[in-house]
Formats: sequence, structure tokens, C-alpha cells
Amino acid sequence: MDVKRVKDYLYWLYYQYQLVTCSYVLEPWEQSMFHTITVTVLAMVVYTAYVFVPIHVRLALQFFSQIFGPQPENAV
Repeated sequence: MDVKRVKDYLYWLYYQYQLVTCSYVLEPWEQSMFHTITVTVLAMVVYTAYVFVPIHVRLALQFFSQIFGPQPENAV
């Protein structure tokens, strides 16, 4: 890939982000605060999903395996 095309694409994505969040109308210090809060919340959501989703999936699988009982090994 061409480096200029990647740079332009990333700039376009950032521009779309600013349009969607309306952060382009904020002053520079407000933009930095807004982006800091947004990144912090996103990081917390990703961390929480990484830590707790596997636990809940495992518990759900255990729950449903108890409801439906053990499957016979020779059933096809």
C-alpha cells in the first residue's frame, strides 16, 4: 500500500469521527478533553469486555449444558 493513501485514509477516518461527534466545533482545549474522555471510556469498555465476557460465556455454556444434559457420545 502507498503510505500517502494510508495517511489520507486515516485523516478521512479522523474527519468522519469529528463530524459524527461534532467535536470540530469545540475549541482545542475542549477537543483534547473530549478525546481524552472518549479514549478513556473506550479503553474501559475494551478492558471490561476482555476480562468479563469470557467468564460469562463459560458460565452460560455450563448453564445450558446442565439444562440440556450430557449429550450421548454416539449420537450423530
